[in-house]
Amino acid sequence: MIVAAGGGGDAVAAAMLDAALYGGETPAVVLTYAWDCLLIDPVPGPRGPANFTGLRPLTRSVQTVPADATPIAPAGSTLPRLAAELPQTFALIDPHHGAEGMVRQLEEIVHYLEPDSVDLLDVGGDILAQGDEPTLRSPLADALTLAACCELNFPVRLLVAGPGLDGEIPADALHDRMGPVALRLTAEHVTPVSSVLEWHPSEATAMLAATARGARGLCEVRDAGLPVPLTDEGPLVYEADLDEALNRNQLARAILATENLHQVEQHSREICGFSEIDYERNKASWLGSRPVQKLDPEAILHQLDEFETHARSRGITHTTFRRLTEAFGLSGQQRQDLRALLLSSRPEQYQAPLWHIPSGA
Repeated sequence: MIVAAGGGGDAVAAAMLDAALYGGETPAVVLTYAWDCLLIDPVPGPRGPANFTGLRPLTRSVQTVPADATPIAPAGSTLPRLAAELPQTFALIDPHHGAEGMVRQLEEIVHYLEPDSVDLLDVGGDILAQGDEPTLRSPLADALTLAACCELNFPVRLLVAGPGLDGEIPADALHDRMGPVALRLTAEHVTPVSSVLEWHPSEATAMLAATARGARGLCEVRDAGLPVPLTDEGPLVYEADLDEALNRNQLARAILATENLHQVEQHSREICGFSEIDYERNKASWLGSRPVQKLDPEAILHQLDEFETHARSRGITHTTFRRLTEAFGLSGQQRQDLRALLLSSRPEQYQAPLWHIPSGA
């Protein structure tokens, strides 16, 4: 069983890790949030069971998300499509009853499955944060899963894939917080999820896959254009000490006894200075008031030329389709149309699943 610390992107990485570590002969159950970026789900925060139809009960408080499950509009979710394309079973973490509720969910699923192992996976390494780092952007989901896993009466192995690739805690700052390397991902390990990476919006997992395939350079991500180095360390998966992570993570310790998501958010505001769900609320309000831009091919390619010229001046070698979508003022529904346009116009710049920015020399 694999617990994906940060939601949809980590769930894709969990499927990759399952095949790499365990051979994929008996696909794992992946316990994950239904928490996608606003390009996919315009409703801020994570979804719970009440936001879906077609879920299937696994235990009293844990349900799986099959391929025919449907998020109830206006909510969106990548989980049903993941279930359709990947062999793993995706079970829904419901964080709305706080860390105590998540402990109950974990206890039930472990009792039901009797798994050989439980891995807690985080892409990027912000689960190893203290909580006061100025570059921290999304501590809440990771802190919740860390707190719940530490309360579980079952051995849990903490794995960090692609240190620094989430753009939050730099890889250099994580070195003394991690243990030995458990695995180096290769292009072969990416193959089981290659079709998913063609449409899934996760930037950290996209960069994890790209570095496993050999991409190196500097990738610009998110609406703010954050530069993330693509290095030889990108495809590494490290083990880390679970208890040490809890002792370090101020937010995870503070929320151990929480019974609802509102309490978790308040602790995040007090310790980290913000709640990432507040950020999503503000951004959703802004996006909702913005007029939808028409996807005009000629205008888009002109915008792309300008974007790449400025990106080259910043030393950027790659970017994501999510970054381009937001930079061009397009909606989430237009992201795949943008991708199709760029791939048909300049296929030589596609270094799956990233967009390569040539040097211009």
